[in-house]
Amino acid sequence: MSPTFVKDIMVKDVAYVSIPGNRDEVLKTLLEKRVSGIPVVKMGKVMGMITRTDLLKNIEEDQVALIMTRNPVVVTPQNTILEVSELLLRHNINRMPVVEDGTLVGIITVADIVSMTADLEIDESVERFYEKKILVLWSEMPLPVAGAIMEYAETEACPVIDSGLKLVGIISDRDLIKASVIEDTVEKTDMSSASQDDNWMWESVTQTMNRYYTVSRIKLSNIKVSEAMVPAITAFKKSKVKDCAITMKKNRIDQLPVITPGQKLIGILRDKDIIRALIEYYESSAK
Repeated sequence: MSPTFVKDIMVKDVAYVSIPGNRDEVLKTLLEKRVSGIPVVKMGKVMGMITRTDLLKNIEEDQVALIMTRNPVVVTPQNTILEVSELLLRHNINRMPVVEDGTLVGIITVADIVSMTADLEIDESVERFYEKKILVLWSEMPLPVAGAIMEYAETEACPVIDSGLKLVGIISDRDLIKASVIEDTVEKTDMSSASQDDNWMWESVTQTMNRYYTVSRIKLSNIKVSEAMVPAITAFKKSKVKDCAITMKKNRIDQLPVITPGQKLIGILRDKDIIRALIEYYESSAK
């Protein structure tokens, strides 16, 4: 099959933030554009990437330059989708800026590739691709605890079960951000400097400057997971790769809990699992 290039599916109208900038600008852009991560630029040049996960990991930082991930992996419009897919999996990332001569010209994401996969005839089932070992959360767990567990496990989404071990929903970093609040506090710092005695001075002089400043922090609301989660859209292990890609594209979601016909949770299919299936499809088509 003929190769597909980045320029064929990349998003050209890119949402981004600039340096200098602050967290509030990032949050506003993420919510308005309904995206989970954006490039950080300075005079048109890509300096980093910033995501919802970065915000949650750096809850006490305000400046974009201190929150962003520096030196992001970038691609050009001439890279193939197979090359991009392999980079996304190798670096375990969800998006890459597209640059020409270092200047931002677009962005390509896992979701863009999943959308493309929805148009391909990949009729193989997801049985070989979905993840069997998964982290699940309890619906009655306090949200701040759930957020900490997700951060420690470095996962962006988890199925949620109730006390009867029944799948009742799913929660992602998107839901955590929606359920977060920004707290402003006033803090004080002392900056002291003292001159040293020497042959020319009889006494030392100490000058103390008190400076007050406002610190903003993201805080997860003290509610239950059940109040922040969303209903789970599911798949079966015999579901086709193409059909799951269509479901993800249609519902703008990144994962599908995998269940048995009896509604028992047995795993999760993530968007990157779809990409693994796509890579196999490309490689088998080239033979």
